[in-house]
Amino acid sequence: LPLLGSLRWIYQYVLNYGWAIVTLTFLLSLLLFPFRLKQMLSMKKMQAVQPKVKAIQEKYRRYKKTDPKRAEMNREIMALYKEHNVNPLGGCLPLLLQMPLLFAFYSLLAYSIELRQAPFIWWIHDLSIKDPFYVLPIVMGITAFISQKMTPMTPGTDPTQAKVMMIMPAVFTVMFINLSSGLNLYFLCSNIFQVGFQKIAERWLGGRESKSPSKS
Repeated sequence: LPLLGSLRWIYQYVLNYGWAIVTLTFLLSLLLFPFRLKQMLSMKKMQAVQPKVKAIQEKYRRYKKTDPKRAEMNREIMALYKEHNVNPLGGCLPLLLQMPLLFAFYSLLAYSIELRQAPFIWWIHDLSIKDPFYVLPIVMGITAFISQKMTPMTPGTDPTQAKVMMIMPAVFTVMFINLSSGLNLYFLCSNIFQVGFQKIAERWLGGRESKSPSKS
């Protein structure tokens, strides 16, 4: 596995599998950063055209979902997206790219013999078993909540769906409470780096927007 080879290679330099996980997670987050930036740009474009989308939807509101006129509504919305260079699926790209990495890392950290009896810091003496004090999964859940709060929602997201997304960090905390410390360390670091890169992206996009009027 490429991930296992990368983990072993990093371990040669840091001599600790915990720090090797932290380093590899940072490199993977850095690799995904351009795609997350693209996601944020897509969300901003979606937010900009959302009033026009709502106006089109309002125009066809009196027609039933089975009415052929609804097809015209969809064509108008797609034409609007094309006009403003908006990809409605652009926000899904980072998730699609991240899922294989998540499954690969889960398999690596859940079953890798390298992590057996491998210490990290302080109370973590074995990365292959659960955190005895549940610190990692709890902090992981907190950082997941912060990351979820910072992630822009797709315009027009159903309020119920938004509420479900907000309780997902608590669900993940319960799911991960008895999983290996190494796996919890990966998700914790992934959340932290995601929040950090999100802040960088927001500052970059904010600076870009503030400069744009002077160019016109």
